[in-house]
Amino acid sequence: MANDIIIAPSVLASDFGNLAAEISAVDDAGADWIHLDVMDGHFVPNLTFGPPIIKMVRAASAKVFDAHLMVSNPDSLLESYADAGADIITVHAESCSHLDSTTARIRELGCKAGVALNPHTPPDCLSYILDRIDLVLVMTVNPGFGGQSFISAMTDKITEVRKMIGDRDITIEVDGGITADNSGAVVAAGATALVAGSAIFKGGGVSAYTKNILAIRQAAASYSAQED
Repeated sequence: MANDIIIAPSVLASDFGNLAAEISAVDDAGADWIHLDVMDGHFVPNLTFGPPIIKMVRAASAKVFDAHLMVSNPDSLLESYADAGADIITVHAESCSHLDSTTARIRELGCKAGVALNPHTPPDCLSYILDRIDLVLVMTVNPGFGGQSFISAMTDKITEVRKMIGDRDITIEVDGGITADNSGAVVAAGATALVAGSAIFKGGGVSAYTKNILAIRQAAASYSAQED
């Protein structure tokens, strides 16, 4: 199972002044996806980047662009992110008045549809749309800031999401404080994609990023071997 784990470096922790080069570097270092944390300064306190920047850096990697929209008005922005080159668009359950319509629109635009759950949000809000989504993003920190510590209570929530999904082909992504120290535990709980920012972008350059990604993969693989 660990060999199938998706590693998605969050560029929130990268050098924004050299964003395209940083994306290219983590691509070369073995990233599976590129995780793009979009913040609007309203739904979450910080402000990051939007479609024009994503469109500009799209050529830096052919890997999946995984856009996580931490915004208050996702419905009005979906088309612009699809046009910018996002392959996956994830919205927050808390920010959508009609979550079913929002996820349907994401798929109409040719993207995979994801739904993110803040730490306080119960998974049962997804129970009626599980056949209409491709990804569930379990936030293991409060959204809006990089470098936070993993909230260990969220491990049980990952397990709950996994049970809800059953045999559906839905990726369980985990975002927040992911390191080599806890990646095994979240994979054990049911995670199939790991977002990591600070733990991957520390050190700078392809060599460091390769080492950091490998450490997270090996931790997941070590757990898997123990289970087998």
